[in-house]
Amino acid sequence: MASDMRVLMIAQSPIAGDSRILREATALADAGHTIHIIGRDVPEGFEIGPGITVESVSRSSGLRAGGGGLAVGHGRRGPKVLAKRFGRWLLLPEHRLRTEKQWRLAAAPKVAEAGPFDVVHAHDFNTLELAAEYAEKWQAVLVYDSHELWFDRALPGRPTPFWRARGRKFEGELAAKARVVFTVSDGIAVRLRDRGLKDVRVIRNTFPKADFVPRPLERPEGLLYAGRVGAGRDLPTVVGAARQLQPFRTVLMGSVDPNYRLDLGPVEVVAERSIDEVDDTLRSYGISLVTLTNTCENHRLALPNKLFHAVRAGVPVVAADLPELRSVVTSHQLGTLYTPGDPGSLTAAVRGLIENYSVYTAGIREAADELNWEHDSEVLVKAYSEL
Repeated sequence: MASDMRVLMIAQSPIAGDSRILREATALADAGHTIHIIGRDVPEGFEIGPGITVESVSRSSGLRAGGGGLAVGHGRRGPKVLAKRFGRWLLLPEHRLRTEKQWRLAAAPKVAEAGPFDVVHAHDFNTLELAAEYAEKWQAVLVYDSHELWFDRALPGRPTPFWRARGRKFEGELAAKARVVFTVSDGIAVRLRDRGLKDVRVIRNTFPKADFVPRPLERPEGLLYAGRVGAGRDLPTVVGAARQLQPFRTVLMGSVDPNYRLDLGPVEVVAERSIDEVDDTLRSYGISLVTLTNTCENHRLALPNKLFHAVRAGVPVVAADLPELRSVVTSHQLGTLYTPGDPGSLTAAVRGLIENYSVYTAGIREAADELNWEHDSEVLVKAYSEL
């Protein structure tokens, strides 16, 4: 068994808030490997655990409008405002690529200085080219961790079909150099295999089993959406359903994308909390919302963190009726499904869950024996033992 390897993880995500990267690094360190992470926006003094070091490379803040946060209504209008929005829509794809490239250029000297390593683990496509370059220089093993179906995401800005087509081809060429590819769902794994990648393994974004799960509520007190508040999360549908469900409470809790605007109507907002504190918050309301728009293949094949967080907390879900979510939710009786974009369907799904609440609380608690990080981390550790 390969052990005590030096592993470099590269990620453009803010490391302190990326639970997948933190859990993977910890699992590998517990298995005897030494992990160094080069990521983004790491707070001063941030530590993960024994055997893991982390350093930060900052990234441009991007084309952000001032005064971020949720707004009631849609803000100012008029020719100048519309022209500014159109310009931003037009320029966003180039700006996004330039920002990611600048991060790689800034990170490259830190990668070179930190090495050599035995394994270079690329988190998402926007680090894969840099990771592949240094894996080749050091004659190290390349690992590709595809958190999303990268070139099939819903992105703001103008359509970019040629960029997507070229990107899929380039991703396939680079990822073919990886000894093993990890991803987050069976559906994405199938797509990556269809593109010629041979060894693709699924590590879901599950959470460690809770030490203690209290008795469920007799009847739920409200709906909680705990996650990123922004486009693509189908939140206008949540607001529409909240109007129909009153006085039943609908609550949002999470970080807000700077340019996102939404008329909240009757939806309440509570302060963002730590990952562990979310468990108690979910249990206090009794229903977890797992919402996504049906606007891209990545969403159709996604299994969001919040689904597995609900499993850990023992709280049933109302989830978007998308292929991968439908498969997991129905096979384990985790809750009910609604049609994305349809407030009436979401309202009916919530009412159906309330009527059969004990059935779904039993289902989600039973599922915790399989849908947990102890199970998924075994896939990661085993793959590394084979390197």
